[in-house]
Amino acid sequence: MFETNFWGLAEVTRAALPKMRERRSGTIVNISSIGGFAGFPSVGYYNATKFAVNGFSEALKKELAPLGIKVIVVNPSGFRTDWAGRSANDATVKIADYAETSGTFQSNVRGYSGNQPGDPVRAAKAIVAAMESADPPSYLLLGKVALQTARQKLEDLKRDFDDWAEVTEGADFPEAESAQVG
Repeated sequence: MFETNFWGLAEVTRAALPKMRERRSGTIVNISSIGGFAGFPSVGYYNATKFAVNGFSEALKKELAPLGIKVIVVNPSGFRTDWAGRSANDATVKIADYAETSGTFQSNVRGYSGNQPGDPVRAAKAIVAAMESADPPSYLLLGKVALQTARQKLEDLKRDFDDWAEVTEGADFPEAESAQVG
């Protein structure tokens, strides 16, 4: 999964960059998933590959902006692809403790495979519009579920940050201060 979803994308990007740097223009569009922004039960490895795509794309955008090269990472939700159909593999061993989380998620996804609400033609048009924009988004969310999921995660993160701000702001982390990350 990492070979295809992440390393393949990274190699294609690396192959395209010399000419883009030479021209000082271009747009890289990396296809990720809402599963690269929010984790879902039963697809942790898939989520990890897509989180890697998002992190790679975000860093790349910052590296390439001064060169006139744009980066967009596309995070779709359910689109009519074979993602949850015959190309998906279920775990060979089922653990009863995960029936309500992973089991339910797998069942729901399998149940609507091939009938996902996302329209690939509309998605393509949205991607082209983002590419042609003078100020394209860093993250292009495609589909209602992607937008709802991302908004919910942002609310959850904000709540966690706010709830724990007093503890983390007042904490003394000398090793973090010396690292000067960010």
